[in-house]
Amino acid sequence: MNISIVILNWNGRHFLEKYLPGVEANSQLPDVEVVVADNASTDDSVSYLQTHHPNVRIIQLDMNYGFAEGYNQALLHVDADYYVLLNSDVEVTSGWLQPMLDLMRQKPDIAACMPKILSATDRDSFEYAGAAGGFMDKYGYIFCRGRLFHTIEKDTGQYDSEMEIFWATGACCMINAKLFHKMGGFDGQFFAHMEEIDLCWRLKNTGYSIWYTHRSTVYHVGGGTLPQSSPLKNFLNYRNNLLMMYKNLMPQNRKRILHIRMVLDGISAVHSLLHGDASVLKAVWKAHNSYRKLRRVYQLNLISDLSPSERGATHLSCVYRHSVVYQYFIKGCKTFGKLSKTEL
Repeated sequence: MNISIVILNWNGRHFLEKYLPGVEANSQLPDVEVVVADNASTDDSVSYLQTHHPNVRIIQLDMNYGFAEGYNQALLHVDADYYVLLNSDVEVTSGWLQPMLDLMRQKPDIAACMPKILSATDRDSFEYAGAAGGFMDKYGYIFCRGRLFHTIEKDTGQYDSEMEIFWATGACCMINAKLFHKMGGFDGQFFAHMEEIDLCWRLKNTGYSIWYTHRSTVYHVGGGTLPQSSPLKNFLNYRNNLLMMYKNLMPQNRKRILHIRMVLDGISAVHSLLHGDASVLKAVWKAHNSYRKLRRVYQLNLISDLSPSERGATHLSCVYRHSVVYQYFIKGCKTFGKLSKTEL
């Protein structure tokens, strides 16, 4: 089984210098290659790699395509059975690859899997982007085992079990290469943020599963390209969430759920404004306008156009059948463990 660890880099020489040596040292399995795809960096990332990491294959892209299309372009030049998509700001640990590979081999319906992701700065806590596996509620709100909204849990072993999840984070995941290309890869329109969730949803719509294993652990810095407070990050998250839902919801639910979600976005924006932050209102306004324009692009390729055999199960696993917003803000459920398991 050939494995290609592919790191998409944009002006991240400092992260490569810090974390790439560990990736090379801790990935010594047969038929494993490390690839850095450079998104037209303007720092000295490429020259640094050429000088200090001669065994790392470099793919130089002609422009900054963003995260989604950057990976699409890079992976056209990577021939492997499995891709490991890895952020440049991730510290891997000894033996991190084998548990994910074992899991993929054990279950032929698994399209992708992810490890436990802890914070590189608070090493006893989960990291925001992935934690112990990703889920979604009925209104498209994204959360994780170990992270609900901005409440991040300490890792005490409470999620040390392999299980099916809804989405695997793009910060670190292993994916079946043939399926990645069969599904058309990431949606390049997203540029960055939620493209991996959209891909996982499309895979689940066609009958595949996504998994998490606690037997592999990595540490993620997070926010290396766009910090949490970035207006662009807010815009992309709000817009891409709507686009993802529009593409993947069943036709009988699409209009109703999207209407509710857009109202909830508006409430979130007004709440932030009342607390002195106008940036969220601006991000939501721009995101909703951009969504309305872009959804026309997708009208000919909706999940409703797939045949029943192509579509897979209409009842998706690992979708929380309640509102995580209600549970978190009204009921006071601040951790994944307090959510009703019967609703998943």
